[in-house]
Amino acid sequence: MVSDQLRHILAQYRWLFSDLAFVRAVMVAGVLLFVGSTLNVIANVYATHSASNSVTDIVLSNTRAYNVDNFFVYGTFVLTLFTLLVVLLRPNYFPFVGASLGLFYCIRTCFVSLTHIGPFPDRAVLDLGSFMQKVLGGGDMFFSGHTGAPFLLALIFWSVPALRYIFLAWSGFFAVVVLLGHLHYTIDVAAAFFITFTIFHIAEFLFPAYRSIF
Repeated sequence: MVSDQLRHILAQYRWLFSDLAFVRAVMVAGVLLFVGSTLNVIANVYATHSASNSVTDIVLSNTRAYNVDNFFVYGTFVLTLFTLLVVLLRPNYFPFVGASLGLFYCIRTCFVSLTHIGPFPDRAVLDLGSFMQKVLGGGDMFFSGHTGAPFLLALIFWSVPALRYIFLAWSGFFAVVVLLGHLHYTIDVAAAFFITFTIFHIAEFLFPAYRSIF
């Protein structure tokens, strides 16, 4: 049974990668994902360095900060591995998934770079190491990427019920985690759903061929 599934996956790889149009789509999506991710990191560093004062928040001002270090760090790691596994098992997913996430991070870069509200003063301390702490310093407030990215994946995989609910649950999980840890303001989390919904439809408009491969 497992060997049959493996042969089917390998046959799909051979068939898809024999198509030059698909190979180009993979390359374009990969480049866009790399550029978007890189710009997002640069924007994080810039926003953290330029952060000004914090502001009050209807949720954060009325709750204490909880230690969500493990949930935040390992949750991100598991989500990344799970998404990678899904794409590896179904390579036809990659062009649209990669291009959509790349677009997501490019647009988030613009939002993060515009306004530099400082992090909430009472917040969870993440054990990320010196380098990662510099890269993910916490000044990238608006909008929440941890909430938006899995929600985008849920929209992409909406026609696959199991994946839809898994990614929706992950988005809700991260929304709760970043609020409990005071890592994002409430507006960062709430706006992420609306902005991400728009990004998804922009991706469908810009990459119809990748969506059809999907």
